[in-house]
Amino acid sequence: MKHAAFEGRLVMLGFGSIGQGVLPLILKHIDMPKERIEIITSDARGEAIAAQYGIAHTVLPLTRANYAGVLRTRLAKGDFLLNLSVDVSSVALVTLCREIGALYLDTCVEPWVGGYTDPSLTPSQRSNYALRESALALKTGAGPTAVMTHGANPGLVSHFVKQALLDVARDTGHATQVPGTQQGWARLAHDLGVKVIHIAERDTQVSAHMAKRRGEFVNTWSIDGFTGEGCQPAELGWGTHEKAMPADGLRHDFGCDAAIYLMRPGAATRVRSWTPLEGPMHSFLITHNESISLADYYSLRDASGAVVYRPTSHYAYHPCDDAVLSVHEFAGRNWDLQPEKRLMMEEITSGMDELGVLLMGHAKGAYWYGSRLTIEEARALAPHNNATSLQVCVAVLAGMVYAIENPEAGLVEADELDHARALEICFPYLGEMAGVYSDWTPLENRGALFPEEVDTACPWQFANFRVT
Repeated sequence: MKHAAFEGRLVMLGFGSIGQGVLPLILKHIDMPKERIEIITSDARGEAIAAQYGIAHTVLPLTRANYAGVLRTRLAKGDFLLNLSVDVSSVALVTLCREIGALYLDTCVEPWVGGYTDPSLTPSQRSNYALRESALALKTGAGPTAVMTHGANPGLVSHFVKQALLDVARDTGHATQVPGTQQGWARLAHDLGVKVIHIAERDTQVSAHMAKRRGEFVNTWSIDGFTGEGCQPAELGWGTHEKAMPADGLRHDFGCDAAIYLMRPGAATRVRSWTPLEGPMHSFLITHNESISLADYYSLRDASGAVVYRPTSHYAYHPCDDAVLSVHEFAGRNWDLQPEKRLMMEEITSGMDELGVLLMGHAKGAYWYGSRLTIEEARALAPHNNATSLQVCVAVLAGMVYAIENPEAGLVEADELDHARALEICFPYLGEMAGVYSDWTPLENRGALFPEEVDTACPWQFANFRVT
C-alpha cells in the first residue's frame, strides 16, 4: 500500500541502523522516484545497502560550519529533510528547513557534538527538558511541518498512550468520545484516575554465538544514542499526586515545569516496572523526550491556567542482556565508552522487543498496551531490521506520512498527531499488539528480607518505584 505520494526531494541525514531499516519502508509505502532521494552521512556504513536500492550515498559529516551550505544546495521549498543523525543540532536543522520551506522529521532533539556531556553546562542545561524547550521555542504557528521526536519512543508510544486510555475508558464503563483537543485528553486521563505512565520496555534479543566481549559495548539500536542519553541526568515528568521530591531531585528554573531531573545519570538510576511477558523487572530510568512531553500534554489546567492534574511519566527500560552488561562495564569505566562498539543485527538468534505503555492508578490497577515483535517477525516483515529497529522505523514512516499529508502544520510533537492514523500505518509491522491488565504495584514482594520504608497508602509514589 502506498500511504502517500511525494513530489519533492528527500534528503536522509544519517544512515545507521534506523536509516538502513527505514529506506525500504519509504520506497515501499511512499510514492516517489528513488532518483529524488539522497543520503548524506558521516561515514561509509550502509553504503552497500544504498547501492542495492540505487540511492545516492554521500559521506560528508555535517558541522556547525558547513551544514547550512551543504543542505541549501540540496533542499528547496517542498522538499523533505529526514534527520536520523547524531551530533547535529535538531534546532539548527529545523530553523534552516523553515527558512527554505522544507518538511522535517527527527527521532530525538539532538544537540551539536558533545552537547550531552559538555561539562561547562549544568545538568539542567544539558537535559532533554532543555533540548525540548529549545525546540518548542520554534513553535510559532503554521509553516512547513517539522515533526519532532517521532521514532518508537519518543513517538509511537504517545499513540499507544491514547489508545490505552480509550481501552481503559471502555473497560471501566467510562462513556467517552475520542477527545479532539489536548485538554480533552488530559481530562480523560484525569477522570480515569491515571497517576503514572511508564514506557515499559523489555528487550530479550540475544545472539547464541557472539556474546559480549570485554571492552565492547553491544546493543540492538544506536550505541551512541543510548550512551548519550544514559549520561544525561535521569528525567521524569512529575505528577500532581507525588507527595515528596526525591532527595536528589531538582526542578528547572525555566520552561513548562512539567518535569524534574535527578542529580545522577539515567544509566545509573533504576526503577521497578512491569511488562506482561517479563513480569516485575528492574529497569533503567533513561531520559527521553516523551517523559516530559507526556506529562506536559496530559496536564489539566483550571480557568486560571494552574495545573490541577498531571501524571508522573518516564521511561523504564530493560535493554537486551548484552546491553545490560555493557552498561555495567561502561559505568565501571567512569562513563568512558568502551573502545569497541557492536550493533546486533544479523547475529541475533532469538528474542523480542516488548515495547508498551503501562498506565497505573486507574480503577483496574495497571494496564500495559503495546507491541510484542520477535526477531523472526521483524526479519520477515522488513529487510535490514531487528525487532527494536523496526518499531522505530515504521514510526518514522508514519511521521513522514503525517508531514506529507499535513505540510503546513508547523512544529508538532507526537502527542499532537492523529494517533489512529499513525497506528493504522504502524500496526502491520509491530507483531502482536497486546493489552493486558494487572494488579501489579511496586509494593509487590517488598520487605521480606530487608524491610523498606514504603508508602502503602499510595503505591503509585515515585519513591516506591525507585530502586535504592
